[in-house]
Amino acid sequence: MLFIGDRKRHGMAEFQVVVSNPDGGTTYQHEVDGQDANRFLGREIGDEVDAAAVDLDGYTLELTGGSDETGRPMREDVPGSAIKELLLEGGVGFKPNRDGERKRITVRGRQVSAETAQVNAKLTDVDDDLLVELGEKEPEPEEDEADADDADDADEETEDDEEDEDDEADNADDADADSEDADDDEDADEATADEDADEKDDA
Repeated sequence: MLFIGDRKRHGMAEFQVVVSNPDGGTTYQHEVDGQDANRFLGREIGDEVDAAAVDLDGYTLELTGGSDETGRPMREDVPGSAIKELLLEGGVGFKPNRDGERKRITVRGRQVSAETAQVNAKLTDVDDDLLVELGEKEPEPEEDEADADDADDADEETEDDEEDEDDEADNADDADADSEDADDDEDADEATADEDADEKDDA
């Protein structure tokens, strides 16, 4: 209790933020104080806070609940941050063991204050980069520059080989065409010679 009094007197806030990843169901605990804790003060359940307060720059947290030093839970349906006694049939702070059971429970309001000991929040925008930062996913392997250069050289060699093969194929086609022309010329010469021989025989 002395610690709480000192904290109030010096205008300091310090509590634990439990961050949950709704996609994977995992949670992370982060102690905040000073300016980071001040980001939460005065905010209510359902409000959004910059996740830079828990060292997750570029992301956003949504407040989902919390509790004070004695474990009293924050309830969304209670305004402010003061303590209030409610007759509950269920929900945050009371889980009945049988149908119709009711119980008086002391709870905190929905607003984060200096009396708050724990804040519960969830990430609202989860992506692959965040999963890597949280350690839930392995980072993509970075391609080494030397390997990238080798890959480029291999691609260039493949392209050159393909071009050479195309040139060889073109040359082979040209050679076949020249051979066919030569055969045609030889056939024409033989036909002419045969005609000359026939004319001589007729004469």
